[in-house]
Amino acid sequence: MSLYSDYLAEIESRKAQGLAPKPIDDGALTGEIIALIKDNGSEHRADALKFFIYNTLPGTTSAAGVKAAFLKEIILGEAIVPEITPTFALELLSHMKGGPSIGVLLDIALGDDAAIAGPAGEVLKTQFFLYDADMFRLRDAFKAGNAVAKGVLESYAKAEFFTKLPDVADEIKVVTYVAAEGDISTDLLSPGNQAHSRSDRELHGQCMMTPQAQQEIVALQKQHPDKRVMMIAEKGTMGVGSSRMSGVNNVALWTGKPASPYVPFVNFAPVVAGTNGISPIFATTVDVTGGIGVNLKNWVKKLDGDGKPILNNDGNPVLEQKFAVDTGTVLTLDAKGKKLRDENGKELVDVAAAFTPQKMEFMKAGSSYAIVFGKKLQTFAAETLGVEPTPVFAPNKEISVEGQGLTAVEKIFNRNAVGVLGGKVLHAGSDVRVKVNIVGSQDTTGLMTAQELEAMAATVISPIVDGAYQSGCHTASVWDKKAQVNIPKLMSFMNNFGVITARDPKGSYHAMTDVIHKVLNDITVDDWAIIIGGDSHTRMSKGVAFGADSGTVALALATGEATMPIPQSVKVTFKGAMQLHMDFRDVVHATQAQMLKQCGDNVFQGRIIEVHLGTLLADQAFTFTDWTAEMKAKASICISQDDTLIESLEIAKSRIQIMIDKGMENAAGTLKGLIAKADARIAEIRSGEKPALTPDANAKYFAEVVVDLDIIDEPMIADPDVNNADVSRRYTHDTIRPISYYGGTKKVDLGFVGSCMVHKGDMKIVAQMLKNIEKSEGKVAFNAPLVVAAPTYNIIDELKAEGDWEILQKYSGFEFDDLKPKTANRTAYENILYLERPGCNLCMGNQEKAEKGDTVLATSTRLFQGRVVEDTAEKKGESLLASTPVVVLSAILGRTPSAEEYKAAVEGIDLTKFAPPKTASMGASVFY
Repeated sequence: MSLYSDYLAEIESRKAQGLAPKPIDDGALTGEIIALIKDNGSEHRADALKFFIYNTLPGTTSAAGVKAAFLKEIILGEAIVPEITPTFALELLSHMKGGPSIGVLLDIALGDDAAIAGPAGEVLKTQFFLYDADMFRLRDAFKAGNAVAKGVLESYAKAEFFTKLPDVADEIKVVTYVAAEGDISTDLLSPGNQAHSRSDRELHGQCMMTPQAQQEIVALQKQHPDKRVMMIAEKGTMGVGSSRMSGVNNVALWTGKPASPYVPFVNFAPVVAGTNGISPIFATTVDVTGGIGVNLKNWVKKLDGDGKPILNNDGNPVLEQKFAVDTGTVLTLDAKGKKLRDENGKELVDVAAAFTPQKMEFMKAGSSYAIVFGKKLQTFAAETLGVEPTPVFAPNKEISVEGQGLTAVEKIFNRNAVGVLGGKVLHAGSDVRVKVNIVGSQDTTGLMTAQELEAMAATVISPIVDGAYQSGCHTASVWDKKAQVNIPKLMSFMNNFGVITARDPKGSYHAMTDVIHKVLNDITVDDWAIIIGGDSHTRMSKGVAFGADSGTVALALATGEATMPIPQSVKVTFKGAMQLHMDFRDVVHATQAQMLKQCGDNVFQGRIIEVHLGTLLADQAFTFTDWTAEMKAKASICISQDDTLIESLEIAKSRIQIMIDKGMENAAGTLKGLIAKADARIAEIRSGEKPALTPDANAKYFAEVVVDLDIIDEPMIADPDVNNADVSRRYTHDTIRPISYYGGTKKVDLGFVGSCMVHKGDMKIVAQMLKNIEKSEGKVAFNAPLVVAAPTYNIIDELKAEGDWEILQKYSGFEFDDLKPKTANRTAYENILYLERPGCNLCMGNQEKAEKGDTVLATSTRLFQGRVVEDTAEKKGESLLASTPVVVLSAILGRTPSAEEYKAAVEGIDLTKFAPPKTASMGASVFY
């Protein structure tokens, strides 16, 4: 009983941290617990029973398999446990969600003992996590005349697993809790630096916001036991930055409802709200947990007599409050009338978008993917019985506008749609089931994705997925004890599941810590593809990609499908010409600034940005599509010219071949299959059979933004504006300033060139700047540390071959060593160049950070509070975002340069250039 003894020791250790016993996922430990239960004389028997009943994880964990087998023994009478009757054993099986439990229920329901077959069949009727093998067993038994199988299938055809669940209450009483003013990053709900604990839900829950905030929530619950706590982003958007399933899990843990009395620390149905609603990717995560996301609209622009917004001294609209939602305010969510009402019943705002028929189904079922599995199960049962499925679920919303062309995203969704009858052409607003082509899982959310796959009883990747990748980039910087425990386990699970993994569980190939988005951008070999990835920056420059929570990623891996509405699009085109001293990153920032000036509001939020970058290769175009996460867009699509797309696909093929050469191919031949698909796509383009994706000339857009390249005269910086008097204006990515704003005097404590926003060209810019300074000054001296992390090993290999890596090595005071990776994060920096391992590095915030209170100038995407740099009591940490040449020059100077200093420093350097396509992108309304 050594495992049990170790478990007891762990319990004592956790008790000291105020934690309950950790939920059990290990089958061997579960086996020892069962042995103690069978030993009536054991002093541990009572505790063992509790662990078995209340603390063993369900799904496909090895513990679930052992538990299900023992419950089967009890039901068959092969084991007698007075505390667990056969009836109770069936109840426990009903809470195990699938996998081994379904196998046991089928064994019993389809067996010869009628006395237990019927009750097992009744339990089966409540289950929906069935896979093909399970459904085929039912089908075969039905065809053989089994009455129980027939009854189960008839129940499934009526979707009784859904219809017999309690309906959503007509009125939901809530009490408000304002988590913060301004946009709330998911880092507040689930800090990146605590990523290692995400799969331990109770432990991870301790990091949500602050202990004081947690106590305040508990106090509200005690004061209002009949109400649900609604967590609010006052004057901002809830859940910006990333999907962060762990963030929703934490909110649910503190404010939601238990999913099962027999599954600890798994809660669902959180209620969240924001003045400007919920970030698109976070809203998807809320749906996964059957939660409610509300757009409060409680602050509106103050208008003058002519109906125009009144602006403050900074040129921003003045806001006025329509109604208050201060902490402790009692409100009613009228789900039936789709209104938010005050305590007296007065209507405050329409919330119909939070209570669509589809979202109401998610709430009733407790999760969105319960509905996905349920629909598939109902369809199968009806087809097996030869009947029509009972109309139960809300019909897909199908919007088709006669005579209206299609945007790029509408074309992609129509091409990949599943279950649309009669060849109907769908437009934005339609709800669609779509085939997913590429799936990405990253390493700090991957353990949760694995848990979700176990919970939904999935054991192998869907055969309809073209390719899937598990990254190691978010834990690349520091190979600490937490990573050493978590990451090999994750890689082994995903590798066995059929996913291409950055690390080989057997150690046969060198670990690849390349940034996940870069890899996904390469393995996406079809501009008509749909990509789902467990990170907000899953935004490819080919196809359309959606950042998603770990549950949606798991669902895509298991089923090869996703369900979502077709988003509206905003078209972005360009005019004029880039000036020689400007970098494309400045165009990206200027796009946001010019959009806000042209439109007044952020028209990108929640929509597709269809950007016409036809002349840029995929790597360079990715700089734009990647940034669209910070623009709060739902996703982005890059419209490319034929020749450019072909060249990008050829580059992708070569990089996929490198992965094959490294030994990363799997038994299914996934990588070779992707090269074949790329070859086929190139042939289609060259022959004219299927040119590069373009929208129709008569497509309808929510808005059109034209970016004037001529007026971009100096580098642009995204500033967190940490001292803005209006808290809601801080850390928004909307404050874009020219470098002259800082007068060449703002102190820079650290520079960072890295993350998914840089490509090979950026690394060459660093090398070119060092060479130029060496030539003019005789040496290079840094007045601030400069951290450089190439996004991929391929880039480093190419830089070595081309001679650029040599100059970086010459001036580096630290160079990564894969044979001796860092085991602890750096806490202090010298004024030197650090050449870090490929990966996310400082951008992620879970390992490396700048020193507290620093002002950081970075090529990164993240300027959220505490992400790259934390505050001190005396000074707020700042993460300003800029182009590579600005960052390098600032680290050398120790301050922001003047516009003149910048122009002189980049003279003769090959910056990332872009020229608008000479002809507008047009296309015929054709589906392939």
